[in-house]
Amino acid sequence: MGLKKDSSTEIKYRNIEHLVEENLELPIGKIKKISTSLTKKDILGGALIRLNINRNNYAIEPGLYAIGNPDENSPVLVSANYKFTFDKLRVKLANLSLWLLIIDTKGINVWCAAGKGTFSSQEILKRMRQTKLDTVVKNKILILPQLAAPGVSAHIITKYTGFKVIYGPVAAVDIKEFLQNGYEATPDMRKVKFNILDRAALTPVETIQKMKYFPIVALLFLLVNFISNHNLSFLEILNLSMINSIPYLIAILLGTVLIPIFLPIIPFNSFALKGVVVGLIWSVITIYFSSTFLYGDSLIIMVSNTLLLTSITTYLGLNFTGSSTYTSFSGVLKETIRVMPIVIIASVIGVILMIVSSLTTF
Repeated sequence: MGLKKDSSTEIKYRNIEHLVEENLELPIGKIKKISTSLTKKDILGGALIRLNINRNNYAIEPGLYAIGNPDENSPVLVSANYKFTFDKLRVKLANLSLWLLIIDTKGINVWCAAGKGTFSSQEILKRMRQTKLDTVVKNKILILPQLAAPGVSAHIITKYTGFKVIYGPVAAVDIKEFLQNGYEATPDMRKVKFNILDRAALTPVETIQKMKYFPIVALLFLLVNFISNHNLSFLEILNLSMINSIPYLIAILLGTVLIPIFLPIIPFNSFALKGVVVGLIWSVITIYFSSTFLYGDSLIIMVSNTLLLTSITTYLGLNFTGSSTYTSFSGVLKETIRVMPIVIIASVIGVILMIVSSLTTF
């Protein structure tokens, strides 16, 4: 793993020497020619980040790379330095000859980087200068991912470099046809397909990330049961608390798995309202089986659990909006500002009612 300093921050880049077929000697220096095949190491790394393992440490060094045997008239594709994106792209470029200009998006994929401002005109200009791209190619054309458009001002790049910006297809699988068609994208290539498989692919990392909240729920029930069941042993209280926590574990799974997968089926356009629907349904089921989860049958407990369970699914549903193609950045921001205060208030009231219930029982 190489080390590189960007500004005052030290960044660790993934070692991709196993992908280098040879070093091309150009007037600007050596350019790495990259393989279009996946190795076991690449497959394992991709699987691990799907499970949120080492996800924040999966960047490659920005710069100019070669695919096949490009020359001064070969296309130039611009992409992010997130290795998972890099791998998904290069395997679709087999039997092609072109240049890959990899910019520094801080190890973030194209779509998210465009929204966060790291896939930007300024960064592209910076990498073009550093790699002396204008001395490598003569065609003066940059092909950018369509999903990078929100973060890029194409006219700025053209103004300062003379390079024309063309947006390629949404999916890397269409790049070959796009190039063969003379940089013309069909209407189907412009469509963002966010089908059930695409949505399901996001659920493992979301679930693992959100499971960190479950111990908080378990601790809450442990506290409540210590107050209301002082005559029980610690192991009995611990066991009771874990059983009490099961509906909340299921609520997290509903929010991170069920809502994304069944997104188009769940009523309402608002992601928060989708979460409310799922939360209320699950709350009714939980209340119906309250004896199974060792809850009391008081109204306070029912209201408390309903507020907390629905807050969880609402928050998780809202959280997913930024990972989908259904909402714009401004739409995400607007819904978040409106909904999060309500979720917080409902959660606080739910916790207070649960504690009050335990004190009443005591």
